Amino acid sequence: MLDIRARKHVSRAVDPIARVAAKIGLTPSVVTVLGLLISVAGAVLIAMGYLTAGAVTAGGGALLDILDGVLARLTGTESRRGAFLDSFTDRVGEVAIWTGLSFYLAERSESLLVVASLVALAGSLLIPFLRAKAEGEGVEGKGGLMGRAERLIVFGVGVGLAGLGLPILEATIWALAALTWLTVVQRFYNTWVRLGE
Repeated sequence: MLDIRARKHVSRAVDPIARVAAKIGLTPSVVTVLGLLISVAGAVLIAMGYLTAGAVTAGGGALLDILDGVLARLTGTESRRGAFLDSFTDRVGEVAIWTGLSFYLAERSESLLVVASLVALAGSLLIPFLRAKAEGEGVEGKGGLMGRAERLIVFGVGVGLAGLGLPILEATIWALAALTWLTVVQRFYNTWVRLGE
């Protein structure tokens, strides 16, 4: 998963931006909420049919999600409340972009793709749920093919390129529906095995 393997490199790259944010008085929670608002704005653009602009905007909101964690570590303000807020806004952001895309598809009477979008969203919500349940039982809950970073990258690239005229939106949606559920199965199986040890 990218969020595990690339975390140190990304943190180093974002560190100078986090230092500037700290100097001007931005708190991690403000950055978290701002990131969510930008993601929702991207979702609205997608719903209106501005797929590329929406994908880029939502991607910008997701990038702020990296900044808030680095800023919290840098300023020594990491807290359970902050982690809770971050997790909550992550889920709301994913719901927003899939809702925006579903609205866009429904307006074009693409009912099968709307269903596929709902399937992908359901899997996206179950992935962090399984991690939380596993960690609540005291075992490792991470892992699987499609973490949040991977899902957002595939979504953003697929939707963004579709907005430029490439006929890949349908393939993107079905791929995300399949791969998120593969990740659900992976996390469930891994947790099941670990709980039996």
